[in-house]
Amino acid sequence: MYRIGKEEIAELTKVIETRSMFKVNSGLKESETVEAKLRDKFGVDHAIFLTSGQAALTSALVALGIGPGDEVIVPAYTYIATAMAVVAAGAIPVIAESDDTLTLDPVDTEKKISKHTKAIFPVHIQGFPCNMDAIIALAKKYNLFVIEDACQADGGAYKGKRLGTIGDAGGLSFNFFKIISSGEGGALLTNNRKVFEAALIYQDASAVAYFGNQLEDFTTEGFCGTEFRSNELCAAVMNVQLDRMDGILTDLRANKKYIMDALSDVAKFIPSNDIVGVCGTIVAFQFDSEEKARAFATADGVGGTVPIDTGKHIYKHWTPIMEKRGAFNPLMDPFKMEANKDIIPDYHENMCPKTLDRLSKVVYVWVNPDDDKAKLNEKIALYRKTLAEL
Repeated sequence: MYRIGKEEIAELTKVIETRSMFKVNSGLKESETVEAKLRDKFGVDHAIFLTSGQAALTSALVALGIGPGDEVIVPAYTYIATAMAVVAAGAIPVIAESDDTLTLDPVDTEKKISKHTKAIFPVHIQGFPCNMDAIIALAKKYNLFVIEDACQADGGAYKGKRLGTIGDAGGLSFNFFKIISSGEGGALLTNNRKVFEAALIYQDASAVAYFGNQLEDFTTEGFCGTEFRSNELCAAVMNVQLDRMDGILTDLRANKKYIMDALSDVAKFIPSNDIVGVCGTIVAFQFDSEEKARAFATADGVGGTVPIDTGKHIYKHWTPIMEKRGAFNPLMDPFKMEANKDIIPDYHENMCPKTLDRLSKVVYVWVNPDDDKAKLNEKIALYRKTLAEL
């Protein structure tokens, strides 16, 4: 989260004073407003505000009919929640390399497609847009679904389209560490009415049929799902945060561009699939060795991060996935299901060596949207000096 203030407090206060904090109500209807804003800002027909990004991704998978017997291709570089969503649906994650943009590699993805593959899961990690043209082309060629994980890319774009709106469904995250935040929260986006109906039922199966007219004109029959329903308090904060989103992105992008332009003669940066649509949360410096990357990252005042060190964002640290422990009850574990017995991958630590190599030679430096030119120039001078000393 980058910006929060009295506007969020005022909106929260109004909700508390009405004493109508349940999602469906006759009061302020903050949740309905959030979903309307999401539809408008992201240009989609349907949006569901729920408890987390993982909840959105899991709901999308279930709504697309993906489950036991199916494979879903995920990138080697993404937060573990992406792979966990696949397992939650009863399917098996197949891990593919990330390319030089640090997003899902379309070439390796095609190599991993089998007769059991049902979907591709591009992840716009750190706000970096994936090569959606190539991914959509693969999906059409092999008749696959595309579910976009835009949980780290709220509001980002690829060739003018918001991330999360290009595939069959997309998920956003609004937890504390995202561009905009309601503390915890997420959203499912789709233009597919059938996906919307099934996802809405799944994410709130215990209440959706009993409050308001949420199932009006539905053709999808009810089924047992879970409860990822959000509430009016989170929605109140998100309504203000959504109003802030584009301003935050404008300032992030401007400051990122200013830094990169100023250092273009001395620094190399990772390539981008859409440098205009990138969220701008970080400047990603590229080095020819891990030694130089670490020297830059740890230099006084730089405060950089080498992404190979980011724990559960790297496939080899997805311990429950790598050890094939997909559920507490073994009968509910996709890795032990009869329907999956012929598609269990041979996960191992070095299965995506190109991704590991790339992540060890990059340094992330975080961008502050509120830095003025004086502060940016101070940082640029420090980066330049450090680069010259390597």
